[in-house]
Amino acid sequence: MKPGGFVRAAMWAGFLFLWLPILLLVGFAFSADRIPFQWGGFSLRWFGALAANEKLLAAAWLSLRIAAASACLAVLLGGGIGFVLARFGPFRGRAMFGALAGAPLVLPEVVIGLCLLLLFVAMEGLIGWPSGRGAFTILLAHAGFGAAYVAVLVQARLAEAERSLEEAAMDLGATPLVAFRSITLPLMAPALLAGWLLAFTLSLDDVVIASFVSGPAGTTLPIALFSMLRLGLTPEVNALAALVVLGVGAMLGVALWLLGRRRA
Repeated sequence: MKPGGFVRAAMWAGFLFLWLPILLLVGFAFSADRIPFQWGGFSLRWFGALAANEKLLAAAWLSLRIAAASACLAVLLGGGIGFVLARFGPFRGRAMFGALAGAPLVLPEVVIGLCLLLLFVAMEGLIGWPSGRGAFTILLAHAGFGAAYVAVLVQARLAEAERSLEEAAMDLGATPLVAFRSITLPLMAPALLAGWLLAFTLSLDDVVIASFVSGPAGTTLPIALFSMLRLGLTPEVNALAALVVLGVGAMLGVALWLLGRRRA
């Protein structure tokens, strides 16, 4: 076999390994059988059953709201961190600042969840905030976790960009704020968009950190599914997974379209 043929074969094998389970899950969403992974003829009954499952829909809606809000907060925090690391040059404590900012990338999620739980409990005891644990504490935890990924993307993006455009704009009389808004921010935009999507996805599928910092009022979709797994899954989960795959695919399509328009 030629080297090129081997590479193509390995690539397709990797794609099948990643996508075949997802495609099977989506396919079984249209099965009429009550067993989740057994084909019993084409049917849309489980989409109707999903529409009547208020508990599962409430968990999914809560997860979407937390993921969107935490991704926006992660973009603000991570964008600022990445900008400081890329543009402020050497400063005292820069190495420690960068290490602390990137710590969530290498720490196990169990450790992060336990640390955040202890932090929230200590803060509640000292200042009375946050009062209890629920959706808000999950949002804060996911925002801090996602900010590390956004910071890496923004720092890498700005490291590739020349500073000459910003310096030229300021030489022509632009203030630092105007130069940032008109030159630096557009350069950061692809990284910020990619960081938002990554932070959204990380929040949407997280179960470990959310299990530590959530309460009775903070049952996200992954936690609800994990609880259902102990009692046995139903085909409603397949229907929900099909809708999630469709939604994520639509978001990726819009993101690629926007990036394509910017390059054009």
